[in-house]
Amino acid sequence: MESLSRLLDELLQQETELQFTRFTNETAYRIGCRIVEKAAEQNKCVTVDIQRNGHQLFHCAMEGKTPNNDQWIRRKNKTVQHFGHSSYYIGILLKSKETTMREWANLDPNEYAAVGGAFPIMIKDVGVVGTVTVSGLPQAEDHQLVISVLEEFCTSHT
Repeated sequence: MESLSRLLDELLQQETELQFTRFTNETAYRIGCRIVEKAAEQNKCVTVDIQRNGHQLFHCAMEGKTPNNDQWIRRKNKTVQHFGHSSYYIGILLKSKETTMREWANLDPNEYAAVGGAFPIMIKDVGVVGTVTVSGLPQAEDHQLVISVLEEFCTSHT
């Protein structure tokens, strides 16, 4: 349980640090392209989706990805929108509580996915305005791909 607690703290720290002062359509495009580029560099294929206030600003399914990945993205995004935290954080939180989405929050697991890959777009002093989501890798890798690119942008482009 201690390792889950440390991971939860780390995930909350990411949410605190990876915030924007503004988030434009151009920002979404550049982040999306960078995620696709980084996945390709690692010989991985993913589907990437970026939304702001329910408006899809970027979407790319790399070769080999299917509509199933779009369903995972939809469910991960709903989790972030509902809780205001990354889908990975919610998944680890549920694991630490030894419970399920249905038991803990009375949410249908066919509609919400508490697995890694969706990260909240947060504007400083505003809050969550959207999501950056990856589907196609194991959940920790989906999450890490998003985080690695957001770290690039939040340190140099905010």
